[in-house]
Amino acid sequence: MGGLAPYDNQRHDSVVAALEASLDRLQTDYIDVYYAHYDDENVSIEDQASTYDGLVKAGKVRHIALSNYSPERMRQWFEYATANGLAVPVAIQPQYNLVHRQDFESGYLPIAREFGAATFPYFALASGFLTGKYRSAADLEGRARQGMAEGYATEEGFAVVDELVRVAEARGVEPATVALAWQLAQGVTAPIASASTPEQLPALVAVGSLALTEAEVQTLDAASRPFA
Repeated sequence: MGGLAPYDNQRHDSVVAALEASLDRLQTDYIDVYYAHYDDENVSIEDQASTYDGLVKAGKVRHIALSNYSPERMRQWFEYATANGLAVPVAIQPQYNLVHRQDFESGYLPIAREFGAATFPYFALASGFLTGKYRSAADLEGRARQGMAEGYATEEGFAVVDELVRVAEARGVEPATVALAWQLAQGVTAPIASASTPEQLPALVAVGSLALTEAEVQTLDAASRPFA
């Protein structure tokens, strides 16, 4: 819920209308996990939490979750819901990857741990930057995701990719698999990564059978420390 008109706000009537539209499209009576996907600072957290609690009490939503809220506003939601017996979010979906660590590790992860929420970070491969196919700024030119990934194309960013490739070659897997496995080693519930072709899927699925060693995690931690 949130982001696209006419549901680009978190007012009560908009949230309810968006949910009803989703239920109609899905041809179902309820949704298992319903995200408040974007914050609306024109609506208080107290009002937002009460609105989503109403969806749960009505039986149309089983659980709620949060994405793209600041750590401060997200914590406010968790604390208010907990203190007032409202539905507490069961999951959060912030951005997190080897070249975007600080916000998650210092802001979002402590909230998730304190309130027992699952974590499903998006941009787990940094818009393809962590797949290993970009080894220099020139490799990004003309690519579909150039605009999204070129912000990582720094000396520090390519140092992370170099370490990913080194670990991947030593383990006989793809760099993308290692990047996702590193997230699992940080305690993430499940990273979110997308594929633009069927050929990219095996590297993502392979994370289920790859456990990094403590030494491998430490080397990746060290390489990505400028982003922590």
